[in-house]
Amino acid sequence: MQFLKSTLLFCLLASCALSASAQNAPEDKSGWKLGSQSYTFRLFTFAEALKKIDSCGLKYVEAFPGQKLGGGVEGNMDFKMDAAKRQEVKALLKKYGITLTAFGVVNAKDEEEWKTLFEFAKDMGILNIDTEPKPEQFAYIAPLADKYKINVALHNHPKPSHYWSPDSVLKYAAKSKFIGSCSDIGHWVRSGLDPVACLKKLNGHVLGLHFKDVVKDTPDGKYHDVVWGKGDSKVDGVIAELKRQKFKGPISVEYEYHWENNGPEVAESVKYFRATFQKVK
Repeated sequence: MQFLKSTLLFCLLASCALSASAQNAPEDKSGWKLGSQSYTFRLFTFAEALKKIDSCGLKYVEAFPGQKLGGGVEGNMDFKMDAAKRQEVKALLKKYGITLTAFGVVNAKDEEEWKTLFEFAKDMGILNIDTEPKPEQFAYIAPLADKYKINVALHNHPKPSHYWSPDSVLKYAAKSKFIGSCSDIGHWVRSGLDPVACLKKLNGHVLGLHFKDVVKDTPDGKYHDVVWGKGDSKVDGVIAELKRQKFKGPISVEYEYHWENNGPEVAESVKYFRATFQKVK
């Protein structure tokens, strides 16, 4: 019984420590909104993901379309949800003290759907729409981004996806100051690119990040996520480069490994990130 009490006390203290670290995160002073992509916890509902994100010492979330909402709220995360459903989602976010900063990776089929997406983002307080639109859609996406003053952050899935290279992102970033990069540093590694060099090329156009550290050690030669600082994503150099650029915006943890219980590895990664943030110039 005494052992059980001690264990429960330790867990409570650890939870309090993580909560305190979220409220006093060192990166906040630089305008970095370190949170988690809810896809990290895709096996769970959005409500359960929020609880896990909070337990990792984070206070921001990027939602992805299609995740079951949970927490007593019916339906899935969807930019077409009505006003009443959006209010229920806002209540879930408030319950866990977490702010929705980004939404993606999401695409809309035509101009009307893009208007709906921007209206959803405006109502939910979303800063970045993370997306991979068709090139011809920029004719109306750029004016909508200017109108709503909401970032359209172009996400790079690995080569040969359309935006795998920073060069393709820069081509469209010239269309609006609200169009730039959702820089997925792990996918750059998968494409054979240097994340730090990519960020330097995108200087001034980095609107947000999908942050992951990956290593190639599987039998089939594929990369998978590891605790930050233990892979090939040059995490320390990435943080230093973001500081040099005076970056501000959402940084979403994406941990796509050990899906059933990756919370401890996310928490360890967050701890490494914050220690490195304070260490590097």
